Amino acid sequence: MYDLKISGGFVVDGTGAPGRIMDVGIVGDRIVAVGHLDESAREEIDAAGRIVAPGFVDIHTHYDGQATWDQEMAPSAWHGVTTVVMGNCGVGFAPAAPERQDWLIGLMEGVEDIPGSALAEGMTWDWESFPDYLNALEKLDRTIDVAAQVPHGAVRAYVMGDRGAANEAPTDSDIARMASIVEEGLAAGAVGFSTSRTILHKSVEGELVPGTTATKEELLGIGDALKRAGHGVFELASDLHPDWDEFGWMGDLSRDTGAPVAFTALESPIKGLSFAQQLAEMRVQNDAGAQIVAQISMRGTGLILGWRATFHPFSQRPSWKAIADLPWDEQWRHLQDDDFRSRLLAERGEPTGSDLQLIADLMESGFSMQYAMTPGFNYEPTKEQSIEQCALVAGMSAEAYAYDTMMVDEGTGMIYFPLLNYVNGNLDFLESALDSDDCVNSLSDGGAHCGTICDAAATTFMLQHWVRDRATGRIPLERAIKRQCRDTAQLYGFLDRGVIASGYLADLNVIDLDTLELNLPTVAFDLPAGGRRLLQTAKGYDCTIKSGQVTFRQGQSTGAYPGRVIRGPQSEPAASIPLATAIG
Repeated sequence: MYDLKISGGFVVDGTGAPGRIMDVGIVGDRIVAVGHLDESAREEIDAAGRIVAPGFVDIHTHYDGQATWDQEMAPSAWHGVTTVVMGNCGVGFAPAAPERQDWLIGLMEGVEDIPGSALAEGMTWDWESFPDYLNALEKLDRTIDVAAQVPHGAVRAYVMGDRGAANEAPTDSDIARMASIVEEGLAAGAVGFSTSRTILHKSVEGELVPGTTATKEELLGIGDALKRAGHGVFELASDLHPDWDEFGWMGDLSRDTGAPVAFTALESPIKGLSFAQQLAEMRVQNDAGAQIVAQISMRGTGLILGWRATFHPFSQRPSWKAIADLPWDEQWRHLQDDDFRSRLLAERGEPTGSDLQLIADLMESGFSMQYAMTPGFNYEPTKEQSIEQCALVAGMSAEAYAYDTMMVDEGTGMIYFPLLNYVNGNLDFLESALDSDDCVNSLSDGGAHCGTICDAAATTFMLQHWVRDRATGRIPLERAIKRQCRDTAQLYGFLDRGVIASGYLADLNVIDLDTLELNLPTVAFDLPAGGRRLLQTAKGYDCTIKSGQVTFRQGQSTGAYPGRVIRGPQSEPAASIPLATAIG
């Protein structure tokens, strides 16, 4: 008898093979049979008319703090994700000298827009080394499995103190010690190492993430730790300035260590190379024996603007600054006042005094790049749907239209501002990348950018937009599932999941593709210490199953927490059988 049987669903197994109507039998935490199954089960899920897919594997998240206190792991868990990799972009919380704890919180708050008060309230800091951190993570069960990477920023500060935090050059002994700490983390179960090389990543004090300007010698020296450990991905975010020869050292590191190097590939106004140039440079290195992988986002990386979000078009204007720290009810009273509205609209934003002035300028006046978010919002909006064009049709200024957009529903209206990945006003440039083995679905940033970005729903967007709704250039369901399940799992050596076949982990989703829909983002204040975050729910997930236990039904947590800490690569099940055999 099976513990759980999913009956009559359209099984898309994660390998890219055509889907078929079949049953899935589960015993304990494993799939034991796939095919037409007559044996009974203690619990049965009728999946007729539904898609049955593996649980999604999200390799670019920032739950490093949240995972120490939160069992539900929202919002990623609401979107069919059953495994996450965190510790990306060089930021995290281990190793952590006691005197550096507040500094690490400030680094994460600045880089990833996670409220420092929430991190300070939520984390217990019962660790110092990276192995200690993994042990601390194991004290809490969750709805999903979590895997962690060793972050460059924390390692540099731990080894070099203020010199490391200030991006000073390391000595040879500094590099050797950093590599030793990374190797220790990998031996304990870390799944990679990460670094940041972009000016967008700064602490709350405006300091670049430690390692941003690291030399090739430092990066290759740390990379040797992956070679000695025998596993791990080297992950980075970079502005890819041509004079830095980023792809040159990435190629050398991958060839020298045998490790995959994964970089964030975005169409960006601050990147030194276009998206096409980034992939071309990567492929030159791969043709020479490297294994470099482009982490791609499936939609514009868009700031969500609103009165209660971190930013909105009027954030830098004096009248807003005068009320920015007031309680919401007082802000709302001002916003409804006609005199305040007129005064705010007549002003211009004050200089930010930072490298991000261009972004602030675009946020304040780039209304051709901003879109009102209404029910059923299409994340690939047209020029005609921009606030600039809508205001023109309405016979009003773009500023006034934006103001009124954010006033709807008692001040909860939102504006979508796709700053990255939307240079041409569409997503056409991603079509070939979504069919390329050297590109991997990524960059959801789950758990991060709490008041600015809400992309943790990337998995739902993939199915709703790229598989079902996009007017042209849609991708087959089987390919989409493979890319978000088996491909992401294999990059990090998680060979025990991402496929529906006998012997694999029973991580599954039962999805009603016809009704699948993203709801509009909302602002919640449910982090520790009342911290703010943007959340986005979805319709259409009948069930999510993790390690054989139903964790969500119709988007609601069941209270089952079978998620564990993944330590290093996971072996492919010896008992797995080909799908064709199971069908037969």
